[in-house]
Amino acid sequence: MKRELIFTFCCLLTTLVWSQEYQRTETGIKASIFGKKIDVEVQWFNANSLRVLKMPHGQSVDKKSLSVIARPEKTVLKVSTSEDGNIVMKSRLLTVKLDTKTGVLIYETRNGMPLLKELENVKAFIPVNDAGRATYSVYQSFKTDKDEGLYGLGQLQNGQMMQRGIEKYLVQGNTEDVTPVFQSTKGYGVFWDNYAGTMYVDNEEETSFRSDVGDCIDYYFMYGGSADGVIAQIRLLTGSVPMMPLWSYGFMQSKERYKSQDEVVSVVKKYRELGIPLDCIIQDWQYWGSNYLWNAMEFLNYEYRDPKRMIDEIHGLNAHMMISIWSSFGPKTKPFKELEKEGLLMDMATWPESGVEGWPPNFDYPSGVKVYDPYHPKARDIYWNYLNKGIFQLGMDGWWMDSTEPDHFNPKDSDFDRQTYSGSFRSVRKAFPLVTVGGVSDHQRALTRDKRVIILTRSGFLGQQRVSGFSWLVSFLL
Repeated sequence: MKRELIFTFCCLLTTLVWSQEYQRTETGIKASIFGKKIDVEVQWFNANSLRVLKMPHGQSVDKKSLSVIARPEKTVLKVSTSEDGNIVMKSRLLTVKLDTKTGVLIYETRNGMPLLKELENVKAFIPVNDAGRATYSVYQSFKTDKDEGLYGLGQLQNGQMMQRGIEKYLVQGNTEDVTPVFQSTKGYGVFWDNYAGTMYVDNEEETSFRSDVGDCIDYYFMYGGSADGVIAQIRLLTGSVPMMPLWSYGFMQSKERYKSQDEVVSVVKKYRELGIPLDCIIQDWQYWGSNYLWNAMEFLNYEYRDPKRMIDEIHGLNAHMMISIWSSFGPKTKPFKELEKEGLLMDMATWPESGVEGWPPNFDYPSGVKVYDPYHPKARDIYWNYLNKGIFQLGMDGWWMDSTEPDHFNPKDSDFDRQTYSGSFRSVRKAFPLVTVGGVSDHQRALTRDKRVIILTRSGFLGQQRVSGFSWLVSFLL
């Protein structure tokens, strides 16, 4: 009898512990999952969307998203504990259940239609050394229905729209733009908010993300009821697209490359003579001169001896002009020298590798070109100061931002150890295009509202739409 009483008391105590070991917050809940030695926080941003944070028990994480700029709205939320000790959260549209024994989250519509379920995670946090800093490789898996469609992940070269039955390492590249987002034909989407290299896996057992580096699991669940509804939630979280200039919806002409200002103007004149509508002409690289002057943000090539007159002539023909700018600088340029003095250049092999023209590169004459650190606000200031003085003030209308991945050849571990303003390059590499494009857009908007920002960029990441950046790929491989 005594043993039965003790057993009953222990069961009641266990149930009490499971049901009470969480706290209500302004945006949702925090809970400790003792059996898994993890802490879970659920932050509701609105009735449709919520953020999930998971971390080793007792560790605090103060992570600011580079993509998400929204603040949680005041959301009517009913929180209760079920008979089995699990936590149940209900908004106007969603029911989310947290299993207090396993840490698994289950997502349903308010009327009980299943949407998505996490799988029990036995390898969520694997200790890793990131440039001398102890952190983790983070992993989360989900159970998706075999007949639901999953779309997203960015612009890939795998020849398929639906991203089922694949394994893909997500990292920016010359011909691929990646963002760890998938959306389902069941009307929900998931954004894995991590900027390190990330392996996406979808097979019969799981749909999962594993990132090389992360202090915590951090993802957003968004319910919209349809693809358009999910995209609307993404805009609410990461920002809306500003109004583009009217001319940017028209025809843009470019080639590799125009070699003089006379050629640029003559092409626009020819379009006018032929009566073919043309809204913009794009000047590609080498208007600055040699590779040692790479991306000088000045017209140092003698064939562009009067760039102000060239731009004025194009405007006089009722057309606009866009120009190529890069994420790297040659060693003889003014931006290079100032960035180097401030310690804001990254030491990695990038394009161009040789200081002289021709292919293959002549490594007897290394270019010395280096990528800048756009994560640092001071570096973005320097970048814009030279771009503004050397080009924007001449009347330039838009930007063709090339190599925004950036180009990175023969990568070494030490390249990724480089400490940026936001952490090791390894931990933030996928967000490079977001911060470099954002730097140009934010500075131009701060300077003037008389000219709308328009940026073509070779790479992208979630949130880039809010800074007027839209992506192109250098090559479409068929």
